Order: sequence, then C-alpha cells, then structure tokens
Amino acid sequence: MITARYHREIPQRYRLEAAKCSSCGNISFPPRLVCPECKARKFETIKLNDEGKLITYTVIRVASDKFSKETPFAVGIVELNDGVRLTTQIADAEPEELSIGQKVRLVFRRIQEDGKAGILCYGYKAVII
Repeated sequence: MITARYHREIPQRYRLEAAKCSSCGNISFPPRLVCPECKARKFETIKLNDEGKLITYTVIRVASDKFSKETPFAVGIVELNDGVRLTTQIADAEPEELSIGQKVRLVFRRIQEDGKAGILCYGYKAVII
C-alpha cells in the first residue's frame, strides 16, 4: 500500500518542481540526479509553468478496477510552456471535444483512492483552457 506520507514527500507531484541543470540549462521532470544532456550533477529547483498544449492523446474505454467507473477518459502528453513534456489525464472534457494542439492548464486533483483505508492520492491533471 502506498502511504499518504510517500505522496506528500514528492514535490513534483504537488508543486510541479523540476530540476534545471546548472551547466547546460536542460530541464528534467521529474528531477534527476544526473543531467541526461551533459552528465552534470548540479541542479537548481524550478517551478514549471502550469500551461501548455496537448501534443497527443488516447481515450481509455476499458480501465483497471480503480478507474473503471470513470471510463471513458482521456490521457495525453502535454508540452508545457517550459518545453517539458509529461503524461497526464485530461479532465473536464469529453473525448470528442479534444484535439491536438489545444491549450491546457495543469490543475491539482484527486487521482485515486488507495487500499482498504481509502487514502486519497492527489496529483495533476490537464484541463482545456
């Protein structure tokens, strides 16, 4: 079982914190220990912009037990204005309303309930703006 403390202690999950390489300026999300571009190990923590565009998406019609009551829903790759790409669920939009290139904003939402204790897990989802 994933504990609530585990989720709270991952800053990128709640605050969109990334690592910017001090040598080459490459932005890594989630943060890394070694820069994938120049292999440097010194980073500064930055907060990512919460707006971007939808690069691609797919519609999930048959989901696992945890998400079966939410189907159909869309999951997409979003490119933030910082150039960082991430995969996230697209909320508050019918799959037919989506198109590649749409502007989106990341918002903080409940992702799932975990285990018999019903621990709520939160994270980011994309909404069309």
